[in-house]
Amino acid sequence: MFQPERLASLGLAARRRPNGIVASVMWLAGMIAAVAAMAVGAVLTVFTAAAVAVIALFAGVLVFLVGLVMRTRRNMTPRRRAGDPDLIEAHKVDGAWVAYGWERNGR
Repeated sequence: MFQPERLASLGLAARRRPNGIVASVMWLAGMIAAVAAMAVGAVLTVFTAAAVAVIALFAGVLVFLVGLVMRTRRNMTPRRRAGDPDLIEAHKVDGAWVAYGWERNGR
């Protein structure tokens, strides 16, 4: 059958609270644990912030270097295409050299 006395001890109101010195020691231990947890959380927060700052620094350096490479590449491309204005292009066709570009105006 149903026995309400046995199930009555499961509720929150039925629990015994410690009295006297035991309650004081438990309260002090709880406060120490809470302060320790907050200190650990603060230390982990500082480490996380430092890690994010280092990652951001490396990302900034990487973006800076990529910008330098792209600018150098962009500046070098026209020089390579234009070449020396006194230089003409020549190809070997059937054992003879055929030159292109010498018939331009101004030469």
